Amino acid sequence: MKKLLVAALLALPVLPMSAFAQQAFPTKSVRWVVPYAAGGGSDFLARTIGQTWSTQAGQPVLVDNKPGGNTALGASEVARAAADGYTVLSADNGTLVFNPVLYKSLSYNPTKDLAPVTLMGRFPMILVVGPGIQVKDAKDFIAQAKAKSGGFNYGSAGAGSPHHLAMELLKSEAGIEMTHAPYRGAAPALADVAGGQIPAMMVDLAAGAAFIKGGKVKALAVANATRLPQLPDVPTFAELGYKNVEAAALVGMVVPAGTPPATIAAINKQVVAAINDPAVRKRLIDFGVEPVGDTPAQFAALLKTESDKWQKLIRDLKITLD
Repeated sequence: MKKLLVAALLALPVLPMSAFAQQAFPTKSVRWVVPYAAGGGSDFLARTIGQTWSTQAGQPVLVDNKPGGNTALGASEVARAAADGYTVLSADNGTLVFNPVLYKSLSYNPTKDLAPVTLMGRFPMILVVGPGIQVKDAKDFIAQAKAKSGGFNYGSAGAGSPHHLAMELLKSEAGIEMTHAPYRGAAPALADVAGGQIPAMMVDLAAGAAFIKGGKVKALAVANATRLPQLPDVPTFAELGYKNVEAAALVGMVVPAGTPPATIAAINKQVVAAINDPAVRKRLIDFGVEPVGDTPAQFAALLKTESDKWQKLIRDLKITLD
């Protein structure tokens, strides 16, 4: 009988350890750190995806908002966390691409301390103006900025934010001068644009949709490869002759470096499945997010391309936050 039992056990297929890791994860709650305050686009993205991920995985996914330090507070905390997959971070291009050159010293190293899981969504940037400036279109805006001594003032969601650097990219490509007025978030900046206190800003659709649709601000052009389906009448900068003016807040998921590849693969599979859930995709699109969901390798390659582009611009313009 013992011989038969041993023979039966030996006949069972031998699974690699990675298969068991994928099957076992997660066995407890996952902490999802969002380095922004509750209520913003990154927070909405995490909570929308996290709710479905939790349901599908059968374990709690707990969103933990840790704003501060231009996302460095949350990023450094996750970088020091156990590399077991149970602490993940929402990381945008500010966290992974801009901060390393904006700051002389940083409390984390995005390439050494964090490992990519997937790009979750894109927030394309849109040039908007308020009632304090009379322009017909984006070409007129650029012409007026060139003609005006010192150009216009412009607001942003904060120094070093994608909104800030998107406008710096336009300045560089169009050869115009403008003065930056950083705010603590897109909402207060947009409120001042709508109120006429500041002429213009770059804003993502998630933050600006209600203002644009309500006529409080006017959308002039989108910094995207194609027109946005939510704003079909607003041209791209490429259509206006500025093909290099493409900018978006890119929000992905990363984990502490050293997390086992099998665990990263399991998280990627589950999070991408949640992103591709029809109800989740609809919520994200309605909010103004372009859902993505790609592989760790694809996300890593994108970060390399983005770093080459934006870090050169930041260095060339000598932008620093120290």
